[in-house]
Amino acid sequence: MEQNEEEKNVAKETYAVIETSMGSIKVELYPDKMPITTENFIKLANDGFYNGLVFHRVVKGFVIQGGGYYPNGTMKHSPYGPIKLETNPDVTHVDGAISMARTSDPNSATSQFFICDGPQHFLDGQYAAFGKVVDGMDVVRAIASVNTKTKYGMQDWPVNDVVINSITIEEQ
Repeated sequence: MEQNEEEKNVAKETYAVIETSMGSIKVELYPDKMPITTENFIKLANDGFYNGLVFHRVVKGFVIQGGGYYPNGTMKHSPYGPIKLETNPDVTHVDGAISMARTSDPNSATSQFFICDGPQHFLDGQYAAFGKVVDGMDVVRAIASVNTKTKYGMQDWPVNDVVINSITIEEQ
């Protein structure tokens, strides 16, 4: 069945459903505004890269960060390497924004991402936000509230692991 012109021009919305050991988080992604960053995240998610990794840095009122470590503290490296820092004035670090983590090198983001627990606009222009939570902020808040400790030499690691079971990409 052939689509008419109007249907062809309707942009599909892209979502990532992050299934965690504490519940589900649905994030709208912005491939039109943040193409490099979004494509990298989607490739990793579709590869199953994130399955079984943990949120290893949790700071209430700031971020929940994951996508780089197994529960035993072993780092998992992205097969795609680092991506160029991408920013867009229309995509900022609002409450629930998803963004790429990186080292002090602006072009060092690979697989680790964070979700903002509260607005973090001081990160705008410095980190690549590429979407926003549209369902499951209660889960983000619950994760942000877990007890943490220094574990495997890293601060703010949850006492009880918060596991990323899977990330599924959906278009609607």
